[in-house]
Amino acid sequence: MIDIQILEKLNAPTREARLANLREIVKTTQFPPMVPQYINNHIHTTYSFSPYSPTAAVYAARMEGLCTAGIIDHDSISGAEEFLEAAAIVGIPVTIGMECRATMDGTAMEGRRTNNPDQVGCSYMTIQSVPHDKIGRLTEFFAPYRAARGERNRKMIARINDLLNMTLDYDRDVLPLSMHHEGGGVTERHLMYAVAKAMVAKAGKGQGMVDYLGSIGLKLSDKQKNQMLDTAYPFYEYDLLGILKSAFVPKVYIDATDECPKVRDLVALCREIDAVLCYAYLGDVGDSVTGDKKAQKFEDDYLEEVFDCLKDVGVTAVTYMPTRNTMAQLERLRGLCEQYGMFQISGEDINSPRQSFIIRAMENPMFQNLIDATWKLIEHEKA
Repeated sequence: MIDIQILEKLNAPTREARLANLREIVKTTQFPPMVPQYINNHIHTTYSFSPYSPTAAVYAARMEGLCTAGIIDHDSISGAEEFLEAAAIVGIPVTIGMECRATMDGTAMEGRRTNNPDQVGCSYMTIQSVPHDKIGRLTEFFAPYRAARGERNRKMIARINDLLNMTLDYDRDVLPLSMHHEGGGVTERHLMYAVAKAMVAKAGKGQGMVDYLGSIGLKLSDKQKNQMLDTAYPFYEYDLLGILKSAFVPKVYIDATDECPKVRDLVALCREIDAVLCYAYLGDVGDSVTGDKKAQKFEDDYLEEVFDCLKDVGVTAVTYMPTRNTMAQLERLRGLCEQYGMFQISGEDINSPRQSFIIRAMENPMFQNLIDATWKLIEHEKA
């Protein structure tokens, strides 16, 4: 996490103010050397859910020694132009894209679990290496899908109120936590963040929160309890959100339907704008490599069928997270990518202040192809 006072300046209310503050900060900043192995193509910003504006994300990535970075927001690419301008100010090459979900209806994966923990028949995809003159086309394409998601969000807020005996209002308590007014996405994390803020207002921080969570049936791990007792942490509600998300999202979740384009429509869109559509491999979770995911089956039992389906509909790339999977999973996945001629891309979600932007796995020479792929994405955007 970068200095909190700097973060506040880089999270100023307007894009113009954020970039102006960055220009001033850069004048007195000694950036560390760039490390050729440190890349990350999957950094979320406030245009989906994150403690970082696009400007702050670029600064944080550069301060950790990344040699390149990539913006990815849910259902939105509205932060990309700011990300590009901030990158020019600090002198770091970047790539832009977005994340979305696709319905697999009409394909071999219809009604089957792939990479979505919440819903079958619905797969997470990323749109990478978007030509800069096509940002507006993507914003236009996804506008009705964001609107549909907003309607589902309202229904989930009603469920949250019933479940937790709350009186949250979507317009009053959720939308102001987002960049909805500038085409940003609004996700389940925003809903839980609103819940977290309401709980802090009611129970306070520290032991009061520990007792309150116990009173609504939540058993905290030692790590979670220590986080709730750390009243000085400036992002207390982010830690609380993490607890609430795993406990309550499954209870209030409503399947996404109208907000998910068909996968073949996404293929056609990416061909139109000359972007790279990627399937985001998740992989079964047994003993979580990172310790932050519950055991769950995803696509590993029929991964070859997933690849057959992707090839059939025209998806040409796979993105994956080397830190999040076992070596056996990664070797199998990489072998299938080569067998099916899939371009391989990497990036690991950054959406929490406790996360580092650095992917240590990239220090392994095995993943040099993912570093090379990042530079290909950047060159493609320039071309």
